[in-house]
Amino acid sequence: MSTPNFDQLLEAGCHFGHMKRKWNPAMAPYIFMERNGIHIIDLYKTQAKLEEAAAALRNIARGGKKILFVATKKQAKELLAEKASSVNMPYVIERWPGGMLTNFPTIRKAVKKMTTIDKMTNDGTFDNLSKREKLQITRQRAKLEKNLGSIADLNRLPSALFVVDVLKEHIAVAEANRLGIPVFGIVDTNSNPNNIDFVIPANDDASKSIELILDTVCASIAEGLEERKVEKADEKASAEQTEEKAPRRERRRVARRNEEAEVKETVAVEAEAPAAEAPAEEA
Repeated sequence: MSTPNFDQLLEAGCHFGHMKRKWNPAMAPYIFMERNGIHIIDLYKTQAKLEEAAAALRNIARGGKKILFVATKKQAKELLAEKASSVNMPYVIERWPGGMLTNFPTIRKAVKKMTTIDKMTNDGTFDNLSKREKLQITRQRAKLEKNLGSIADLNRLPSALFVVDVLKEHIAVAEANRLGIPVFGIVDTNSNPNNIDFVIPANDDASKSIELILDTVCASIAEGLEERKVEKADEKASAEQTEEKAPRRERRRVARRNEEAEVKETVAVEAEAPAAEAPAEEA
């Protein structure tokens, strides 16, 4: 896993914060200085925090768990969808559906409804409906696909949440905090880092800054997934070797038993021989 160096972060504009009058005092430890009324983020801290977050996400991915990516702001939506899809992780880029985490069973019902509509289309039931019903169901399917299509494979609560703008996505952060789900977030100078478990202090408005951080995070997740594949392959190979060794052990056991039986038989024969010869000598 390679973390971007200082120059790469600087070139991507990760150091630009918000205007001083919009700042959140809780971000003071991550601010390097003020220039022309704008706060400048300390990129050395950004680099360290990004490395820490990437390592934690790699471990989560290696455990086979899901990470939910969230970004509904215009400049991050397409980027996040592309990066999250590349590592097969669920994401939300449209309006955050309230209660998505805290009322997860209801969300799953909506996803199942989408699956039911697909089944109707495949088995021919859809063709028997009236034109008006078809139109209503088609619109409903499109709406569900737009809002929930990207989380269709999320069968249980995610193990972590990655948020691009923690101020804009405060509802998602609050739900995750309530359920004890770790939150990873790009936190700008106008946001509160206290509710974020893994803070990545950086510019959350510039697309280059967002892309660089997402590239690093997703590369780390991909490494974790690859490590998981290797571990599974090793376990499978080990299991196959154990299965091959089992018959060999059984054959050796049988051979030992046969040898022991032969030895016992030989000893018994030798013990009977002098007893048989004794009466002949007396005669």
